[in-house]
Amino acid sequence: MSKYFRPWNIDQTLLLPPNVQDFVPKGHVSRFMVDLVRESLDLREIMGSYVSGLGQPPFDPRMMVALLLHSYASGLYSSRRIAKACRERNDFVMIVALDAPDFRTIRDFRKRHLKALGALFVQVLKLCETAGLVKLGHVALDGTKIVSAHFTAQAARAAGRGVAWRRGPAGSSERLD
Repeated sequence: MSKYFRPWNIDQTLLLPPNVQDFVPKGHVSRFMVDLVRESLDLREIMGSYVSGLGQPPFDPRMMVALLLHSYASGLYSSRRIAKACRERNDFVMIVALDAPDFRTIRDFRKRHLKALGALFVQVLKLCETAGLVKLGHVALDGTKIVSAHFTAQAARAAGRGVAWRRGPAGSSERLD
């Protein structure tokens, strides 16, 4: 009995180029980021910093902002990892529209517009709050150090603290020396 497989047409050329929006499903966070940058964010500070027409034209700042927002939301912070994702991950490929920037370009854009990007992140948080996606509030830290339950006396001594606390039965705690 022979097994039939679907044909693997890796060398087949496409009659029409695919739409980059088709790379990710509707409702994906990368589409949200692109729509957010296109429609809701105020990018005048970044756009106004480009004045000269000399040299190679830069990447569209809207694309670079969408790329940084999506990469931060995805947990990618290194410009090299972001550039790698622009070549390998469909959500990033869709944002850069098959024209991936080099890691140096990402690094330089972030460095050049650091102050404006900080203001954009505040805009994004406020938009997310109005959409009901997040609840903003204050978090205060007073410097209290709390030893975790699995932090043993031996580890406390090795860390140079010398004292560790262990929770006992019925909520009592005891000092481990």
